[in-house]
Amino acid sequence: MRPNLLVICGPTASGKTALAVALAQQLNGEVVSADSMQVYRGMDIGTAKPTAEEMGGVPHHMLDVADPWENYSVARYVQDAVPVVDGILARGKLPIVAGGTGLYIDNLVAGREFAPFPAASGLREQLQRRAREEGLPPLREQLRQVDPEAAARLHPNDEKRIIRALEVYLATGKTITQHNLESQAIPNRYTPLTIALNFRERSWLWDRIDRRVEQMMDLGLEHEVQDLLRRGISPECTAMQAIGYKELAAALLAGRPIQDGVDEVKLRSRQYAKRQLTWFRRNQEVHWLLWEREPDFSAAVQDSTQLVHASGLQ
Repeated sequence: MRPNLLVICGPTASGKTALAVALAQQLNGEVVSADSMQVYRGMDIGTAKPTAEEMGGVPHHMLDVADPWENYSVARYVQDAVPVVDGILARGKLPIVAGGTGLYIDNLVAGREFAPFPAASGLREQLQRRAREEGLPPLREQLRQVDPEAAARLHPNDEKRIIRALEVYLATGKTITQHNLESQAIPNRYTPLTIALNFRERSWLWDRIDRRVEQMMDLGLEHEVQDLLRRGISPECTAMQAIGYKELAAALLAGRPIQDGVDEVKLRSRQYAKRQLTWFRRNQEVHWLLWEREPDFSAAVQDSTQLVHASGLQ
């Protein structure tokens, strides 16, 4: 089947946005971000959200679609992004999904339908109250009785997902395992051509990550984190778990030297890059473009364009 979607993925700091913009300019495309933290408003520097200049006149989607206090999820991402991709296709343009959140990319390509969240039912609050008052073991036992597969799969201390699984069952009469199996049986919504970026030498990627963290600090990441804290954004919320924000917030709140936080950001960014590479390498249909010490975007655009034409995507 001919692909109808271009995916540009890879580890953090590998040049995904720049290549996606260059290809969009060349191929009449629009960029759909697949970054779980660029969805948040007011979190620009630490998420490497592209500036208007970096966007190069190319329409970008799925940026700034949630407030930092919201618990944005992969289910909501797919719900929001599918109409965006369909709209780009309807306009006769090429959707270019660019980002490093593999979970978002895979579920968008699948067009996966998630078990519904019951709106304003109060179920979640009831279950959360039970967890506070009784502890998690009784809820886990209740889940084991109705959905033993989910109970076995989830960590005994994973309160969020245990409550979610119970909430789905109590609201719909179906277990979350049933919902997932039914969703996975549906054919993928899109057929992607996937290009992944990396460096030939790991040390070159580490150097690039370190340089980007220093650049973020020069651009004012510390002030961005301070502003979020001043606005009352809890350090415990999902948005503040983002690399760069979590470490600097911890240093600021503890009165430690900010350089301690910077060093931790560099370390966690490298660890995250390793996990991203592991995720993308599972896909045997990925076309890898490997940079030398410094990316050559003109050559990458040429190679990527050839892949696009050869695949029948355009």
